Amino acid sequence: MIAISLVIGTALATVATLYCRYRELRVGIYATKMLASTGFVATALASGAAATRPGQMMLVAFACCWLGDLLLIPRPRRYFWLGVGVFLLGHVAFAVSFVDRGIDTRWLLASLLVLIPALNGAVVWLNPHLAGRTRAATLAYLVAISAMAAMAIGATGASGRWQLGAGALLFAASDVLVARQRFVEPSFGNRLIGLPLYYAGQLLLALASG
Repeated sequence: MIAISLVIGTALATVATLYCRYRELRVGIYATKMLASTGFVATALASGAAATRPGQMMLVAFACCWLGDLLLIPRPRRYFWLGVGVFLLGHVAFAVSFVDRGIDTRWLLASLLVLIPALNGAVVWLNPHLAGRTRAATLAYLVAISAMAAMAIGATGASGRWQLGAGALLFAASDVLVARQRFVEPSFGNRLIGLPLYYAGQLLLALASG
């Protein structure tokens, strides 16, 4: 019951974040976005994440994502790349937690049949908009989140927890919109779709973290 209340609170904070983004209310963006991000950390704790080793590793991942969310708010470019680095650590922590839960190899391989072409498509799409170290860092990040999603699907096959695979895929989809916002075509529409996808993904992962 507590976890469900936290999910509802996080959803409301996400809506408030979108409103503040649309109106460019900087103080409101900080307050509402970090409230929403605190919501998925609290949901993981309420779901019993601290009681198991995989769950504890997911808490590390959620903490990285919380910090990454904070770093993505300021406008200076250096904060964006710090945030990307922290999110990269979060993806690694998620992947480790999925391995700890156990991986169904068949599910893992099946996921790669879809994720590898999707990764290639993302690389082809973004490559003209990137250069130098930005290209290398972005491609490394895309590989990391694709690997994390594949591990999540493998863990779903082993554990039966569909929320793991679904949450990771929503997380990955939201990152595509972050890339579109930063490198391709900035617009409120990216956030209108991307933020709900991101928080929905995080909440699904949090609910399955115990």
